Amino acid sequence: MAAAHTVMARKGSDAVTIQEITEEADVGFGSFYNHFESKAAIVEAMMAEAAESFGSALDRIADVVDDPAEVLAASLRYGMQRVANDPDWGWFIVRTGLSRFHLRTGLGARLARDIGRGVEAGRLHAEDPEATFFAVAGTVLALMAARMDGSLEHEAPERTAILALNLLGIQNPEASEIAHRPLPSIELRIR
Repeated sequence: MAAAHTVMARKGSDAVTIQEITEEADVGFGSFYNHFESKAAIVEAMMAEAAESFGSALDRIADVVDDPAEVLAASLRYGMQRVANDPDWGWFIVRTGLSRFHLRTGLGARLARDIGRGVEAGRLHAEDPEATFFAVAGTVLALMAARMDGSLEHEAPERTAILALNLLGIQNPEASEIAHRPLPSIELRIR
């Protein structure tokens, strides 16, 4: 899995071959099939692992923060910090994140849940919830890519949170204040 993560982060999941994965892992080609049926199976397993190891930590934000806008902002800020600290993971998320499957599972599902909770509570606003979700998800993925390629460095986590909050009806200066609150203390399990 680690080898697949590394080569897919470099090239994207569609361009990688099983041979490249096994070479990176320094194992025989046939041993791949002892663990996975196909390249698609390893991609799915990797996304599930990445989403669960990081996403389960983000789930705990709602245990310590009451404001749905702050929950969303903190999740996005932690995500932006993660891509800065682990570019392989970040590029993997960016390159696979816009697929229909990945937007509906893992971190995409958590983003949709957090937006939905905020809308239900009347804290966030979305005239068209489905389109708004896609706008926020696409924006976040684009800003992650910009952060990793060095185009967006200064306060990237906070700027991402502010823009997402703006898309969800919270304008400045309130969005900026929320995005600059101290992050809730949660244990991040990183794989």
